[in-house]
Amino acid sequence: MESAAIYLQQQSNKEIARATRAMPGLTAMMALAWASSSSPSSAKFRFGGGGGRKATSVMPPRVEESSSSSSARILSRGRVRAATAATAACDEQQPQTVELLQRLGEDGWVEEHMLSLLTPVAEAWQPADLLPTFAASAEEQRTQVAELQAGAAGVPDDLLVCLVGNIVTEEGLPTYMTMANRVRGIDDATGRDAHGWARWLRGWTAEENRHGDALNRYLYLCGRVDMRQVERTVHHLLRSGMRTLEPSCPCHGFIYVAFQERATFLSHARTARRAALHGDACLAKLNGAVAADERRHEAAYTRAVARCFEADPDAAVRALAAVMRAKVTMPGELMTDGRDQNLFDHFAAVAQRVGVYTAADYGDMVEHFVRRWRVAELGGLSGEGRRAQDYLCGLPRKIRRMEQLAHDRAAQKEAQSVSFSWVFDRPIRLH
Repeated sequence: MESAAIYLQQQSNKEIARATRAMPGLTAMMALAWASSSSPSSAKFRFGGGGGRKATSVMPPRVEESSSSSSARILSRGRVRAATAATAACDEQQPQTVELLQRLGEDGWVEEHMLSLLTPVAEAWQPADLLPTFAASAEEQRTQVAELQAGAAGVPDDLLVCLVGNIVTEEGLPTYMTMANRVRGIDDATGRDAHGWARWLRGWTAEENRHGDALNRYLYLCGRVDMRQVERTVHHLLRSGMRTLEPSCPCHGFIYVAFQERATFLSHARTARRAALHGDACLAKLNGAVAADERRHEAAYTRAVARCFEADPDAAVRALAAVMRAKVTMPGELMTDGRDQNLFDHFAAVAQRVGVYTAADYGDMVEHFVRRWRVAELGGLSGEGRRAQDYLCGLPRKIRRMEQLAHDRAAQKEAQSVSFSWVFDRPIRLH
């Protein structure tokens, strides 16, 4: 994948420029990445053929209504090519990877290295521990709720938008569990399977389930948002699902979730810090608890990928390169409140401006995992494995160049605001 700057020089394509100008913040950087992956020089790195049926399950990010349809098609072609390569790579690795993971789920590895990161139910925090309790007297209840609302009064609307977007994403949990359970080798066939992976999936889901519950209850009590619009957004997201590659190999899925867990950790941790700065101790404590869970979950999936690298480094490095070429799509990408069809793009732009989750974080995460899985140190690789290794080691630098290009483009824009139904249609500045 070449940098966006070189690509744009080589291509005298004004439609690409119009498309990227229409996308704020993080979305603009990702659009440049799709465009770069469709260039002739990037197409030479392939993992073999792949069925078009699987590739069509991945779509490009939505573009603003002002973008041309031809621009969208250009971005779509780049991502479909990357999806095809990723699926082909996973198909080649599937038999041995499935066998490895089945063995890990039965010989105690999952129990020792992943289940140990789950908190026993008796010791785990629950939403009721962090919010006003209705086991108290009526007077105590009113006092607790009044204190929560007093703290929430100082939280600015743009941080509330970031909070709601994060909550909506957390509430998509049924979709995430369903998708995880499609992966051969780790699936829970009966819903009560005793192998390690099935127990992990159920335990992970149980811990994740508290996140949406706790933060949703906070929203009800704080009185700062239009809960019906929030609920409609959750309803839409669960009906829409999420777009990602078909998980044809488990290593692909573990890599994806490791990235997602790290992204949600960063987002919730930063929301907690900003809530504390604005005087909302309750929200800071809630987001801090959620962030701590996400950090443990990230550690678990990171260990699973590391084990794949130990067992078959060539297959693992090719899988990681395939996921990076196909890009890590956000699970809440299809969110809408029924009014704003570009709601995720607008939410991402606000998160970028506020600093809750930014384009720079993507490059930092790639660098973190490349270092954590010791990609640069791998030896004995095949030709494709070495090409994947070279690509991955140079990827953080290329992502940062694209991010800088997107940042420079955004700096040239005039201030733009969008009304969010979540905060009673109050306008929120995007950039």
